[in-house]
Amino acid sequence: MPAAAVHLELVFSRPETTLSVTRGAARLMVDLGYAPLLEVGLPNGRRADVMALGSRGEIVICEVKSGVEDFRCDQKWREYGPYCDAFYFAVGPDFPQALIDDACGLIVADAFGGAVVRESSVRPLAPARRKALTLAFARLGAMREVRG
Repeated sequence: MPAAAVHLELVFSRPETTLSVTRGAARLMVDLGYAPLLEVGLPNGRRADVMALGSRGEIVICEVKSGVEDFRCDQKWREYGPYCDAFYFAVGPDFPQALIDDACGLIVADAFGGAVVRESSVRPLAPARRKALTLAFARLGAMREVRG
């Protein structure tokens, strides 16, 4: 296949890969006992691909990466740490896992589910921030339910 065709194939398959990995990461969060929401705005103006709330109030953020190019050109993931107890990258099965920093959790996912390949370190949120984030999370979920 010519290089231009390979490039076009990668560009056009990226949204499909993103959707697949996002769906699998969210399904994994449910399997692990979390309630996930997709595309959650954070107080710093960033947007978490998957944010999940646990039964004890713990907050997990998953940053979905569709491929190597997406990972290399997007370094804003470091700004998510202050808004979660645990942070994971969620990638597809073909993603080269060695690129992901060892300090981050790692999920490998497809459209049907996922698996935690490496646990995230846990950095508990301050109580006031946890309360504010939990309230915002609940309101967002309720508004999405009402708006359909």
